[in-house]
Amino acid sequence: MPKWATERLDFVIQASPSQLNQMKAIAAIIGSWDWHLVNVIYEEGDFSTVDIFPYLEHALKDVGAEISEFVGLPHFDSNLLSTELERLRRGPSRVFVVHMSFKLALHLFQTAKDMEMLGKGYVWITTDSFTSLAHSMNAPTSSSLQGVIGVKRYFPEINPLFHNFYIQFCRRFRLEHSDEYNHEPSIFAVQAYDATRTAAMAMSETRETGHHLLESIKLTDFQGLGGKVQFKDRKLAPAHTFQIVNVVGRSYRDLGFWSDELGFARELGGSSSANLSMKDLGQVFWPGGSTDTPRGWAVPTDANELRIGVPTSPMFKQYVNVEGDQTGNNLSFNGLAIDLFKATLDHLHFPLPHEFFAYNGTYDDLVKKIYLKEFDAAVGDIAIVSTRYEHAEFTHPYTEAGLVMIVPTTKNRSNRALFFTKPFTVTLWIIIAVVNVYNGFVVWFIERNHGPEPEGSMFNHAGTILYSSFTTLFSLHGNRLHSNLSRMTMMVWLFVALVITQIYTANLTSMLTIQKLEPTISDIETLHRMNAFVGYGRGSFVKGYLEQVLHFPTETIRNYSTHEGLADALRNQEIAATFLEVPFAKLFLARYCREFKIAGPTYKVGGFGFAFPRGSLLLPYIDEALLKVSETGKYRELEDSMIANVKCEEGEGKDRITSLSPNSFFFLFLLSAGVSTIALALYSFNARNSNLQRNNVWRLMVAVVRHWGINRTRFLRLRRDESRTILNNMGIQV
Repeated sequence: MPKWATERLDFVIQASPSQLNQMKAIAAIIGSWDWHLVNVIYEEGDFSTVDIFPYLEHALKDVGAEISEFVGLPHFDSNLLSTELERLRRGPSRVFVVHMSFKLALHLFQTAKDMEMLGKGYVWITTDSFTSLAHSMNAPTSSSLQGVIGVKRYFPEINPLFHNFYIQFCRRFRLEHSDEYNHEPSIFAVQAYDATRTAAMAMSETRETGHHLLESIKLTDFQGLGGKVQFKDRKLAPAHTFQIVNVVGRSYRDLGFWSDELGFARELGGSSSANLSMKDLGQVFWPGGSTDTPRGWAVPTDANELRIGVPTSPMFKQYVNVEGDQTGNNLSFNGLAIDLFKATLDHLHFPLPHEFFAYNGTYDDLVKKIYLKEFDAAVGDIAIVSTRYEHAEFTHPYTEAGLVMIVPTTKNRSNRALFFTKPFTVTLWIIIAVVNVYNGFVVWFIERNHGPEPEGSMFNHAGTILYSSFTTLFSLHGNRLHSNLSRMTMMVWLFVALVITQIYTANLTSMLTIQKLEPTISDIETLHRMNAFVGYGRGSFVKGYLEQVLHFPTETIRNYSTHEGLADALRNQEIAATFLEVPFAKLFLARYCREFKIAGPTYKVGGFGFAFPRGSLLLPYIDEALLKVSETGKYRELEDSMIANVKCEEGEGKDRITSLSPNSFFFLFLLSAGVSTIALALYSFNARNSNLQRNNVWRLMVAVVRHWGINRTRFLRLRRDESRTILNNMGIQV
């Protein structure tokens, strides 16, 4: 019943509930599966559409969807029906909401099936006017509706009053319509019964007609077969609960319920759990017998290729570079943004024909061209800012978001207490000490017999060795060494020590003369106090940010379209600092690494993304594919390769002097330690042989002395005996 009927006709009462909540149920189904574009097919002459379709549009916006096409179909015009369906088939949306009478809807579905529009990838949703009669379909009819989702008003079937009505209705309907497939009462029969009962109850309470009968009907309040019967403003209270059904096989199956209070639920009752998504109701069988959720849209095979705008005046051509031949034709498009977009398309589950078009204008104008439908998308180093959302939507940023301040560097000498140790690494210092002590020990061991024996404890011996080790770095002591082995050891070690000391001196001198670079300005407060000029790269949003957020006066802000111009302005002190987006700052510092550096914090703005029309069906899938590219590391690979190919220009910067490691002196240490070890081994071998020879001579000497002693004793005894004999002969007593 049209809305104006109860407003203009005082004697009319609407005995059927409002269908507005049904539109919310349909919108909830569409929102559950993240569909964003819907076609609505309705029956011309249905006055209720004037009231419910604005409500449907509002409900769809609440779930992020919108209506692509409204198609009104008259009765019995098959040519127009086929023409309109063909037009819809060529469009992008594959979600259809059907709101028409039962017979006309059957004709629609049969035609759609003949046109292969009830196959995989399509979604069909029917309203109560059709779904409530779905139980009366025969098997051939059901085969044309496989996968259709229906919404119908719910009424309880368990109370005794309905049970009696059900038996009487089926018996009488079977007698009067024996050729019908199904004899069960629908919601329309229930509503008719409740309306008739309402009139009968009002007539039984008053014998008068006209105004008195109308007032009696308006005061009706009872529990009918279809729910509570109560009127407000001569309208029956709206229905709040609907059943969700899915046509499968020869009939349909109940998926669950939807109510404006609980959302989706598998069962009604106090113990049932409500859900916010239809996905929780169970498996849905879609058109074509598929269990995979349809995407809801498609790129038609006869559709034109996407016209993608590409900027031709980027600040850094590493992101976007458009080149042509001498005549300006045969354009080629390359750069990180182009390569990333192609990699993103490779991760889509469907082909996306496209063609790049060069655009020589501002980035704001490029985004506006999408709104004006001159381009279907824009790819490049396009910053994501709020003002551009008026004309387009963007993918997730594929670069780091942020704005940084870059300033020239100044020179500052380093004055740290332990700076003298920097020429060598800690490991190298340790190895030098170990080799030095080892060589000193070898020399001391060889020469120990030629000098005074150190007295005292072990610490005195250790001190002698360490002293000898340290002095070897400064003098050869050749006149004080007695062994050729110790002289050989000292010669090699002095050569190594000479090389090490010379390299140490040179490296330390370089570190002391090369000056450390520090930023000339550390924060924007300094720029404000100086009232200094600042620059920025191309992009109007940067200027607005400098004025509105960082509060720089307009007259102190200068624009530069190339990185060479920015660098020259900083060198010539035309500006004290420049502000660049983080992706550009990486390339700028990679090229001018010796002259400039970042100072201050990173301001969270911008980030680069791809632009698409507002409400684009492609955008969620591009976002998903772009995320996959990032997760596989492809973007990081592209960015690292881009930065690595940028060579740092020579400037007044510092040469990075690093501490030397043991690898730089490996051969020298090996030579010195090897010679010392050989000398120690030869000395030990010679000492052993000398000891053996000395022992043999000593034994010989002992034997000779011992033999000489025996002979001398015999000789003395013989002489004594001879003397005694002579004395006796002389008469001398001994």
